[in-house]
Parts: sequence; C-alpha cells; structure tokens
Amino acid sequence: MARFAAQEPTGLAVQELEKLVRVAIFKSANQVVEMLLQGAADRIDAVYQPKAGQQRKGREPVTINGIFGSFKLERDYYYHEGKKEGHYPADAALGLEGGHTPALARLACLEGADETSYQKAEEHLRETGGIAMSSRQIQRLVQTVGTAAQSWQEREALQPEPGSKTVPIMYLSGDASGVPMRKAELEGRTGKQPDGSAKTRMAYLGCVFTQHRRDEQGHPVRDYQSTTYVSTFGPIEEFGPLLRQEAIRRGLALAVQVVLLIDGAAGLANMGRLCFPGVLQIVDFFHALEHASKVSAALLGGKEHPDFKRRLGRWARQLLKDQVQQLIVQTRKECAGTSRAEAVEKELAYFVHNVERMQYGTFRRQGLFIGSGVVEAGCKTIIGARCKQSGMFWGKPGAENILALRCIHSSRRLDQFWKERLNAHAARNDCLALPA
Repeated sequence: MARFAAQEPTGLAVQELEKLVRVAIFKSANQVVEMLLQGAADRIDAVYQPKAGQQRKGREPVTINGIFGSFKLERDYYYHEGKKEGHYPADAALGLEGGHTPALARLACLEGADETSYQKAEEHLRETGGIAMSSRQIQRLVQTVGTAAQSWQEREALQPEPGSKTVPIMYLSGDASGVPMRKAELEGRTGKQPDGSAKTRMAYLGCVFTQHRRDEQGHPVRDYQSTTYVSTFGPIEEFGPLLRQEAIRRGLALAVQVVLLIDGAAGLANMGRLCFPGVLQIVDFFHALEHASKVSAALLGGKEHPDFKRRLGRWARQLLKDQVQQLIVQTRKECAGTSRAEAVEKELAYFVHNVERMQYGTFRRQGLFIGSGVVEAGCKTIIGARCKQSGMFWGKPGAENILALRCIHSSRRLDQFWKERLNAHAARNDCLALPA
C-alpha cells in the first residue's frame, strides 16, 4: 500500500497492485481453510468406525491444493490387508480429489473441459484466479473425474427427474462426429483413407429438447435452455439405449408427441425403431437436399451442368410439398434406358427408403422442426471445439471423459453431478448421504 501510494499512479501500477492484494488476501484465506479443514478432519477421525478388516496405521500428512493455495493436512490412514487397499476417512468425508479440494477440483475440471487445450486451462486459471496448477495436473484430474462423469451419463433411468412436467413436443436427435485418434486406438479399424485405414473414431452425440410454441410466422421455437446432451464412443447399439435413458429422465412418458430427428442413415433409423417404437421419425431436410444434389449430379453428369441449380431448386420445392414419391417416379422415368440409370438409382435409394419420413409439407403444417441443426451444432461446439483442434490426437478414454464433462456442463447439470459425486465419496465411510 505504501509503495503504491508513493509511486506515480499508472495502469501498470494498478495492475500490479490488484495482483498483490489478491496474493495477500489468498494467503489469509488459505490459512482459514487450512484451520477449518484440519479441525474437520480431526472430528471425522475421532468418530470413524473402521470396517471389518481395516486397521489404523496412524496419522499421515498430505499436501492439499485449494483455490487459495496449498497447505498440509494430517489425517488417519487405514489399511485392509485382505483387499490390499488403503482408506482415508477424512479424505472421503471432505470430498478431496487426489489432494485437491472439491471447489478446486470442480473449477479445474470445468476449465480443462471448456478450454481448447489443457495448456490454455492452465493459463486461464493463473490469469483469472491466481491459481498455479499445471496442465498435466489438470489433465490427470479431468481424467479421474471424467471417468465418473461418463458412468454418470450412463446411469439407469426409470422415471422422469423430479420437477419434470408435461410437454407438447419432445425432440430426440443423434449424430456422430469423427475424433482424430492415436494410431494405437485405430488398429484394425476401417476408414475413408485411400488404403482403407481410419484416422478418426466416431463419437456419438445425442440431444433432447422441447417445444411449447411457434413464432408469429408459424415456425417452431425451441424452449429456452431445454437442450441436454449425452455422448459415447460406443457402437450405435449402446448409443440408442443411452439416448433413451436421457429421454426418460427428461420426461419421455409425459410428452404429448415425441419426434426423432436424424440424418436418414440406416443405422440411426434402425436405432429409432428399436429404442423409440412408434415415435415419429423425420429425416433432416438439409441432408435430404444434399442427397438431392447427388441425384441431380448423377442424372446430369455433374454439378457443372447448367441445369443443375434449377433442378435442385425444384427438388427443394417439391420436397416441401410432400412430393418425394413423385420425384422418385419422375427421375426414374427421365433416366430410363440411359447409361446413367444405375448411378441415379443408387442415389435415389436414400429417398426410396425414407419416403414416410420426408413428408416435410405435412410436418411444417404441424409446426414441427424438420432440421437437425441442434445436434449438428452440438457436434461442432461439444465435440469439434475441444477434440478436433489442430494437431490433436486422442486416446479413447481421454476423449470420452472430456466429452462427458462437456455434455454435463452444456446440459446445466454440474451442480447435480458434483453433489452426487460428493455423496459417493462420503458413502465410502458408510455415513448418511447428503440430501439429493
């Protein structure tokens, strides 16, 4: 304070002043936290009842990292000879994560999952909070907590979450995005490379959102903050039940109408029939246009044909009038007997298999979404923005865990996840769980 008052007041001086004041305040706050946690650990150890087979081995010190700094904590250690495992009752009760306080663990996991790299997470923690934590420390913590986050995503759902209400329309959507992987993760996997090998591994992303109203023009409006996400690197046979569990949590049984928005791939369509029988399926309109482009190119000999854009526009207009079947008949008639008939028929198969799910005129009159833009955007923001940065190559556990944390964050469920995780830690002492 004296040094600042004695020097010329400048922006640089103010910047340095605030940092120094933060250090001073953090030092005192750190001492308070140390005192309170040591007292809490002493009380926990005093009343702890060892489980069968556990033997007390004495007190052991550990360095605890918190938001305000580091300090030493003394607590009891128990060892189970039969199971060859140790246990610290105070660590479990206080929710410590590998020597980190719950608040720091949550903040570090949020930064590690939210920033584009662990290095940037390290810089962000240092700049915004004065927290010294290396990128490697953040990564280890994210992987430890991320494993639990993935399991939490996959937890069984038997009924809607408390507070769920009846909704007019619930939408379910799913898509996949390739994540660049290390060579060891891709051995034996086929891909789109010239030699048939793969450079990426598909991560499935599912989302659930609701709709209550339309705008003045009659267009559907997605309910504000109604979208929740789930992710997995498992096969589609695992993705379908995962998305169903999320739908059950969101109130699948309470929805008046349920719509499955997908891209028309056979795997996703079959997943819909198995996991959501009787649900209205809609093929994303923009994927339909992409395939209409392929049909027109096959018919005309290429996209450079002067009639290509006009034909594509006609496809779009007729698709919006429920005329997909007429388009199929017209196209087949036009190419009959020509050398391009086989190529055209191959591209038409997409429409032949999806006629009922492409009645876009009817769907629009019902006020329904016909585009899967929500999950497409999710693939870019949740998967792409973190896992597809330049030079990144992932291991499956690393990518899966970080995507689980990003889904929980984007679903606004951080509080729920961390409360249940702290409950799980506390349950290791056989104490009463915290209120849900």
